[in-house]
Amino acid sequence: MSLQIALAATATLISLGFTATVLERWLDRHKPQDMAWTVALLLFSLGAGSMWLGASIGWSAGPFRAFYIFGAVLNVPVLALGTVYLMVSRLWADRITFVTVVACAFGAGIVLIAPTTGGFIADELPRGSEVFGVGPRITAALASSVGALVVVGGSAWSAIRLFRAGGASAAKGGAGNVLIALGAITLSFGGLLNSVVDEMTGFSISLVIGIALIFAGALMATSASYVPADA
Repeated sequence: MSLQIALAATATLISLGFTATVLERWLDRHKPQDMAWTVALLLFSLGAGSMWLGASIGWSAGPFRAFYIFGAVLNVPVLALGTVYLMVSRLWADRITFVTVVACAFGAGIVLIAPTTGGFIADELPRGSEVFGVGPRITAALASSVGALVVVGGSAWSAIRLFRAGGASAAKGGAGNVLIALGAITLSFGGLLNSVVDEMTGFSISLVIGIALIFAGALMATSASYVPADA
């Protein structure tokens, strides 16, 4: 249990530090992708903090609901907005952002008001299927899968374009997009660590690694001189 608490605390503190760093970059540059990544990292912090709370005081409806909202519904779609702003024109990116924010608010509301259908074991992170009905689980699945598809696919596409462009700055931006994609994959498939370690420890490890990759990638990607084709 102490390892679980330590990993969750580490993920929380690291992501808070990353949030402050990317926020500082947004204050200096006022690039919309920096703001999207700042908000995404803050959501990661809240999700990891919810895990920290659940591991420390025992899992109940409150910590798990917060963990589900921030960790399964909100953070990946918001992370994807950073990729969107690198891929398309500002006008279209702003429109996509509006739709995404509305959809995320609706999804968070579903999880917030959904009744719990099962009990909790204080020292064990439950699965969504053990706690919620179909609605919250479909919401989380759609948010995570669509968001991850945009992040991974968009980052790969941007990386290929930047690597083909040549030059040190473009190569740096391409490498940054690769790291963002790897971070998103790590977070999306963190549950696979359950085959090696117990569930809560596995998710904590995936949070630490995934957030670190996304942070490094965001800093590298925004250093490149990149203009969307339809800007």
